[in-house]
Amino acid sequence: MSITDATRAILADWTAPDAEQDALRHTMLAFVDAADDPCMRACVPGHVTGSVIVFDATLRHVLLTLHPRVGKWIQLGGHCEPDDASVAATAAREGLEESGLPSLRLSDAPVHLHTHPITCSLGVPTRHLDVRYAAVADPTPDGSLPAIVRSDESVDLAWWPVDDLPADIDADTIPVLIESGAPALKPLLDY
Repeated sequence: MSITDATRAILADWTAPDAEQDALRHTMLAFVDAADDPCMRACVPGHVTGSVIVFDATLRHVLLTLHPRVGKWIQLGGHCEPDDASVAATAAREGLEESGLPSLRLSDAPVHLHTHPITCSLGVPTRHLDVRYAAVADPTPDGSLPAIVRSDESVDLAWWPVDDLPADIDADTIPVLIESGAPALKPLLDY
């Protein structure tokens, strides 16, 4: 199955939490059906991306990156690659690459959809149709926050308490991702 077919299936099967998210789900499905290679960054009008809000095992901290183009603290994520089996695989890969964590457990389904204009690596204005997941990092033996390693794609990378986020977050999405992501991860926390 191609990444396009897998993305179509993920979006078709996802139960949106509200009418606004369901409308965006339908828009994304229409885009996936209409565009050539909708998951690849070469699709100039826009392309599907995958991102992930990463929680620690207590669900009391989230890992955010200070994005150089956006200029705000946001979740980890990025472009689909030809070897990604699905947009979920993209979100997981990006989460691992951008965090330096050894493993992540990804939510079974997306927790949020978002679309936004951006000038990405193509150097021209485009639109990201972002399929957003939640993930939990494995607990450490001593209960401390897992060690992270900032990638070249980030200005900074840090764990933040969910009730004490930095002032310069993407305020339209990070609170929503925390609110929808934590409940999606609870079934994964049965160690």
